[in-house]
Amino acid sequence: MRPVTRGLVGLAVFLLIWEVVGRSGITERRFLPPPSDVLGSLGEILVDGKFQSDVVATVLALVVSVAIAVLIAVPLGLLLGSFPVARHATRAVVEFLRPIPSVAFIPLAVVMLGVGPETKITLAVYAAVWPILFNTIYALDEVEDLHLETARAFGYSRVRTILSISLPSAVPFVLTGVRLASSIGLVVLISTEMIAGGRLGIGTFINVAREGAGRMDLLLAATVVAGAIGYLVNAAFDVAQRRWVSWSSLTRSAS
Repeated sequence: MRPVTRGLVGLAVFLLIWEVVGRSGITERRFLPPPSDVLGSLGEILVDGKFQSDVVATVLALVVSVAIAVLIAVPLGLLLGSFPVARHATRAVVEFLRPIPSVAFIPLAVVMLGVGPETKITLAVYAAVWPILFNTIYALDEVEDLHLETARAFGYSRVRTILSISLPSAVPFVLTGVRLASSIGLVVLISTEMIAGGRLGIGTFINVAREGAGRMDLLLAATVVAGAIGYLVNAAFDVAQRRWVSWSSLTRSAS
């Protein structure tokens, strides 16, 4: 049985169990609606113009957040990975900031930036920077010494060596970091939308759905959409990495 088929079988079994539990009366149906109800609600919100705007707002914020994180983390990772003095000098600060969850900064960000898209994008950038940064730094540790020595023998400057030797070698690791950062960024965006509010976003929709009477079916349907976005983004990066960074595939095959 192929991995995809096994995955579909596992998903079908999970949905079947959920359907049975949802209809059995073990829990109230309004608290745990079965997948059939969620599927109907999913069809309802997918044609809703307001929800479509929420999805677009979250996806655009994710694209902007990851792009900014790449522009920050890759050059900084190349700098810290190439110059040990800078790496050791900033280690304490980096190790102090990295474990702090982005959601802990939501009150501060709301006070400073308000409840607009700037708040969620800033927090998502903060969360997305770390996997890209560390993947870039550690990628430079894997560069073959022979390549660096050859560059020095040909009189390459440090900057030229970084751009022509270190950066191309780090690309597969950077893309892996971007894949991780995209998933983390999506979680932070939706969490910020739920906690800090705002006019648009999947998190805002979920926040509204859980208030009042509590439409758990709509909440779960929106959650399914968020999961689908995360899956598609991850799959897109995986395809791009396999297609455009061919040497990373060769390396995996050789190992």
